[in-house]
Amino acid sequence: MELFLPIMRTSPLFAGMEEEEIRAILGCLDARVERYPKGAYLLRVGDTVESVGLLLAGGALVTQESFWGSRNIMARIGPGQLFAEAFACSPGAVLNIAVAAEAPCTVLFLNVRRILTMCPTTCAHHSRMIRNLLSDLAGKNLRFTEKLTHMGQRTTREKLLSYLSAEAQRCGDAEFDVPYSRQQLADYLSVERSGLSAELCRMRDEGILAFHKNHFQLLATP
Repeated sequence: MELFLPIMRTSPLFAGMEEEEIRAILGCLDARVERYPKGAYLLRVGDTVESVGLLLAGGALVTQESFWGSRNIMARIGPGQLFAEAFACSPGAVLNIAVAAEAPCTVLFLNVRRILTMCPTTCAHHSRMIRNLLSDLAGKNLRFTEKLTHMGQRTTREKLLSYLSAEAQRCGDAEFDVPYSRQQLADYLSVERSGLSAELCRMRDEGILAFHKNHFQLLATP
């Protein structure tokens, strides 16, 4: 656990907390560490959860899959990021998403009831953690609303432009990296990979943008 304290400090859940405070509160939260190989499921559709997941190492994808196997990527999780908070905070809620390891993963699970129930001493760092959890949930809700905006566009080009515009605004720069491969970006926007790649090439040829792998630069008004 000590090895991962610097990563925990980068997490929104422990924002504003020193390592000593984190050590003190972990004992109250029924904390446990689990490790998963690449391709393994951290959580599956139909599961119920009582713990918030915090990725300590590796990478994972949050996905929705249809009965026929088509995949919609909801988000990519990196070290320091949380997952399953909304489900853990809704007692009895059944997961309609899956979380799978994109690379070997180390995950810290924290019992959400222990987070939301104040210590007998009403310690300041516990109060801060509750505020941090609410802030993270609000941020995730805003990102989901943003994804709906992208997917609500009619064409592959409009979806791409909506997504890339939002990423540029988030970075404050016309040049930025996206966290997805081509197939993952197609799954995120719910379009065919071949159509997405063809549209990117057309926009590049029209001088609207430049790209190399997951690095993009917006050049002109479409």
